[in-house]
Amino acid sequence: MLKEFTSLFLKHTSPSRRHLTPELVLRLITPSCPLWSAPVEDSPFTDPFWGFYWPGGQATARYIMDNPAIVSGRRVLDVGCGCGAGTIAASSVRAKLAVANDIDPYAVIASKINAEMNENKIETDTNNFIGTGCSGFDVILIGDMFYDEEFGKLLFTWLTTLAKQDKLILIGDPGRHGLTESRRSQMTLLANYVLPKEAREENHGYTETSVWRLNKT
Repeated sequence: MLKEFTSLFLKHTSPSRRHLTPELVLRLITPSCPLWSAPVEDSPFTDPFWGFYWPGGQATARYIMDNPAIVSGRRVLDVGCGCGAGTIAASSVRAKLAVANDIDPYAVIASKINAEMNENKIETDTNNFIGTGCSGFDVILIGDMFYDEEFGKLLFTWLTTLAKQDKLILIGDPGRHGLTESRRSQMTLLANYVLPKEAREENHGYTETSVWRLNKT
């Protein structure tokens, strides 16, 4: 699986720095790739979300790189890691441990490839951590996962429990409807970013993205 996926991944993605973290080169499905406009039936992948650098993930990675002390020396779990940028950002600022986590094995392979391109050392994990105590981690990264109300409720309940256990919860999001006003009232806005032109075009018209810290109470 690894060899076959790696070959397809390299064939259907392009190196890109056209995002909020140009320090990182990431292999992504961009408008320059034939797969970008190909019919679904012509794609060798099923829902290749790991081929895109979603705006919430961009915000989280940018914030980490601008504020390295927030994760330096700490154990970081990037849940729903996608292309792995958050994990790579944490590793680049000397996190004690940086783990790219996704239940899709292709996402963690893509993250590993991107980390190697940036000469960063990361770990990967395909376990489902949602609902668990995450005892081996100090910082939890969540990017673009509040995409609907039902899952948002499950996710927020779990993250609130972790925050009460003194874990740092960083949430990157461009304004998806699952991150309701009520939930935002329990969070602290850390930073807001204007997405570059390419990122706006690649992310369905979102113009801004933000990173939040979930409060303990």
